[in-house]
Formats: sequence, C-alpha cells, structure tokens
Amino acid sequence: MRQLRKRISLVAALAAALILAGCSQLTSVVDQVTGGLVQHEYPAEVSEALAVQGDAVQDVGDGSPSFTDEEIAYAWEHLDYESYSPLDALGRCGAATACAGAETMPAPGEERESISDIHPSGWHSVSYDCVEGGSLYNRTHLIAWMLAAENANERNLVTGTRFMNAQLMLPFEEEVARYIDDTGNHVLYRVTPVFEGSELVCRAVQIEARSLEDDGAGVSFNVLCRNVQPGIELDYATGDSWEEGTSSWTDSWDEDASHWSDDLDWEELLSAL
Repeated sequence: MRQLRKRISLVAALAAALILAGCSQLTSVVDQVTGGLVQHEYPAEVSEALAVQGDAVQDVGDGSPSFTDEEIAYAWEHLDYESYSPLDALGRCGAATACAGAETMPAPGEERESISDIHPSGWHSVSYDCVEGGSLYNRTHLIAWMLAAENANERNLVTGTRFMNAQLMLPFEEEVARYIDDTGNHVLYRVTPVFEGSELVCRAVQIEARSLEDDGAGVSFNVLCRNVQPGIELDYATGDSWEEGTSSWTDSWDEDASHWSDDLDWEELLSAL
C-alpha cells in the first residue's frame, strides 16, 4: 500500500509538471509510471477477438460461454445471486456476474432511479450532432437494469458509447430478458469490460450467457461488443474524443484544457512537486 501511494504521488507530480509545460504526452508518461500496477488479464481468445479488425460485435472463440463446472454448480445453488468486482486502483470496473431470473429482475411497476451521480472511469459529458440523442457516452450497465434492477452501483457502470450501449449490448440483454419472461428459467450471465493497460475507458465488453434449466438450449452465447461510435474517434486512455478527420490534440486542445482545469486539484498537484 505504501508503494502504491508513492507511485500515485509520483504520477501527480509528473502530471502537474507536464501540464504546466504544455506537454501533450501526459498519458504515455502516466502509463509508464503505472505500468504493471493495475493490469487486467483476459483469456487468450478474448485478446485474439479484440485484435481482429472486424465487426462491432463478434463471437469470442466458437461463441460458447466459458463458465466452469464450479461456476454453473454455484449458480444452481444460488439462483438469485449477483456479484460485482471491486473497482481497481484506477477506479475501473471488473467482471459482473448474475444468475438472472424473475427474482433479480425489476418488480412490476418498479422504475429506474437516477444514476447521474456516478462518474465511471474515463467519463466525459460530451455531445455530437452525429450521435443519436447527442450524448456520446452513456453510464453503461454491465448487468442490464432489466436483468438485475441495479441502479447507482459504481461497480456495475462503465463509460460506454451510446452505440455500444443501445445498439450492440441491448439485443443480447433483451434476448435474455425475453427468455426468462417466457420460461421462468434462469440464465447465468457475465459481462467483463476489456481494458488495455492503464486505459480508463474499456475497449469492449465481453458478454457471456447460458440458460441453466435446459443446459444452454435456450440461451448460449459469448460475444465481444466493441466500445465504438460511428463518426467519432476515442482516446481510450483518457476518455477524450473528437470527430473523425480532426486532430485529437490540436483541434480539441481548448476542450482538453477545460477538462483539466475543472477536474484537477492544482494545490494538491503542486504540493507534490
């Protein structure tokens, strides 16, 4: 813990020095200092799927979920359980798992509560004309509200594009919800945000699902949904964004500077020098 605090203090000092110097390489230096500190590991087939420049949604491996026999047995013994990984040192979510069923879904007439107080890692409030609804980012549930009725749970919310949230993830969430409504059965469901290095915004989410009572005959998939938005480029390290065809550092410099001045505690940073 003492070593972690020293590293974080060093990051703060470097950040202040680089910002005051007008340096645009802050992200790369922070990556070097925090390298290996909060690395997430993923199965090889997930990394392979992410490396393929293909569709926005694609199967992981052969498309079969990778739940172990022990995980399936645990779900059978706990038909309404939910599990959310603690945030890491950078405030990023890990895997979220649920045995989804009527017990975990919203009660009839239950309404969603506000989640606007949650600011997931890499969060920015930014709008573009080319994005439906305007806002680029959604506070994206890992386990969908329709499946777990979780509201402002910081361990279940990531910074996701509207395209990933409303176009890519939603069909799979609705498939599971319909199956539960139609059969009364349960679905073992896991969503894992996929980060690269110390980036604050996930590159994708992996969604796995397997219906329990019929051994996967009703629902079975393992897919990767990319965190992308047509017409917009993302800096996954920081959450900054810009329209395709513009420069991330020159055309958006004023916007970036305003983010820094609003978000940073200058006295704390300068005192670390």
